[in-house]
Amino acid sequence: MTALTTVRTASSVPPSAGAAEDASSAGTLSGLRQSTKERVAIALFIGIPFLAVLAAIPFAWGWGLGWHDAVIAAVMYAISGHGVTVGFHRYFTHSSFKAVKALRVMLAVAGSLAVEGPVIRWVADHRRHHRFSDKDGDPHSPWRYGSTIPALAKGLCFAHIGWLFDVEQTDQRQYAPDLLKDGAIVKVSRAFPWLVVASVLTPPLVGGLWSWSWQGAATAFFWGTLVRIGLLHHVTWSINSICHAIGERPFKSRDKSGNVWWLAVLSMGESWHNLHHADPTSARHGVLRGQVDSSARVIWLFEKFGWARDVRWPSAARVAARRTA
Repeated sequence: MTALTTVRTASSVPPSAGAAEDASSAGTLSGLRQSTKERVAIALFIGIPFLAVLAAIPFAWGWGLGWHDAVIAAVMYAISGHGVTVGFHRYFTHSSFKAVKALRVMLAVAGSLAVEGPVIRWVADHRRHHRFSDKDGDPHSPWRYGSTIPALAKGLCFAHIGWLFDVEQTDQRQYAPDLLKDGAIVKVSRAFPWLVVASVLTPPLVGGLWSWSWQGAATAFFWGTLVRIGLLHHVTWSINSICHAIGERPFKSRDKSGNVWWLAVLSMGESWHNLHHADPTSARHGVLRGQVDSSARVIWLFEKFGWARDVRWPSAARVAARRTA
């Protein structure tokens, strides 16, 4: 692959991100293969920091990390993480299901606890990503600088975190007009700073009360706030970077989106990214045997409780129609 194909930004896009996979802007990336050097470079770029984080956990156990901290961090990770994957992504961005008002608000609040930005801005960025996936106009493609190893390394850094500092902001009026008309969601979006405070302070408050000690509050703050937010951020950003650079591509898509199995649990099913780009409105991303997708299971529970309806579950025929072979 050379530099990204230039595509001019359309004057408007429909609010549903399913329609954002617009054929008029489609270009083909099929038939392109990574060299062995590219794969090794990507593996080193991805693997070393990830292994360092994993290694820190057993060394910390009993020395500033206890089971109270682990429970608090895990619960907060699940709530805020599924708030992003089920709420910000599959519901607000792609309309994979319809929800009662209370669930709409709950998902917007839960996703905000991930500290990844206000819900309307998050949705606008992601709809723009789908409109120009791996093309000029995509806010975070790892291929923006080209396909050489130095260019790809630079692109991965940009797609992972550099794009967050881009001075060009996505036009919310163009990409999220439906949410700007929703009074309840606008209020949640404006309350984002207060929700950040709640996300930061809840773990130490719970940890302090649970252990009835300042030490319990301090360790819960470190693991339940700092580590939890940091890990969730990097997992989310890895969908932008890693899942558009490597992975299996069993489904037809117009970009470089791939399935990365070892991110599936931490990303709550989001790393089955190739199917998502092949069928953006699907409520389930892990559609093949053995593909863990906890976000789809959460949506299933909401449907069973009557909080969600008209869920866009992928049929066998729909999945088969999108297979590459």
